[in-house]
Amino acid sequence: MKKSIFSIALLASSLFVAGLGFAQTSPKDDQLYQAFGEKTGLVSLMDDFMVRLLADPRTGPHFRPANQQHIKEQLVEQLCALGGGPCVYKGVDMKTSHANLDVTKSDFHALVEVLQQSMDARGIAFTRQNQMLALLAPMHRDIITPK
Repeated sequence: MKKSIFSIALLASSLFVAGLGFAQTSPKDDQLYQAFGEKTGLVSLMDDFMVRLLADPRTGPHFRPANQQHIKEQLVEQLCALGGGPCVYKGVDMKTSHANLDVTKSDFHALVEVLQQSMDARGIAFTRQNQMLALLAPMHRDIITPK
């Protein structure tokens, strides 16, 4: 079920990029940002997400040695900006930041599953979750290490 949700998000992002406007959010449209509880909601979501990432045996080994506070702050900025909020993501691009991490497709899918668990726990509507996942999905090209 979770992988099919991710597949829907990938398809949706493809449609979005193709200009068909699925799950379209622009900086002038902050409805997605609002649905996630604005900055306070995003901070709370990322706090929960990091706890779950560290606890999950599939993702924990990747995140335990990292600067978790920095990752949470960067994720809040990214989701805020993607959701149409007032934030500007100033972090390193995804390709550079993940270049030497050997991230596999299964690693990426596990992270998405954990994010969905956190969004569910925060009561974020399923349609809003899919909208955010559709905006995040194109990043997989820069995060997953090609084999």
